[in-house]
Amino acid sequence: MRHQSLAIVGIDYPNKRGPARRFELEICHPGEPVELRPEPNNQFDEHAVAVFSCRGIQLGYLASERAVFIGTLWRQGHEARAIFQALEAKVGWLRVAFDGEDPVLPPFTTSKPAAGADGFWPDEIYPDD
Repeated sequence: MRHQSLAIVGIDYPNKRGPARRFELEICHPGEPVELRPEPNNQFDEHAVAVFSCRGIQLGYLASERAVFIGTLWRQGHEARAIFQALEAKVGWLRVAFDGEDPVLPPFTTSKPAAGADGFWPDEIYPDD
């Protein structure tokens, strides 16, 4: 089964105890293990899957359609392992692998030109219209 990147949603909601979700996401490093925990008694979504950092702090939830997918795989006997991938403005990302495989971060790509030896980043040059 292939590796997948999954969104972590609800990152701006407060945790009941401990650090805020966004704060915890800010200190996560790419490649750190994260834990996926089913929440069948969640009052809003019986398929909810919570995401916790390696320090045991909740980061958020899997998006609902992905939570159903992961839950189905678990019921079929598949194992899922996950690592933190990245944080963007409104969503976090994790990388998941199945059936005993370790998740691997995808190659990092950037659309910016490489910095020169002096650390200068040139402005992008746009074509004349």
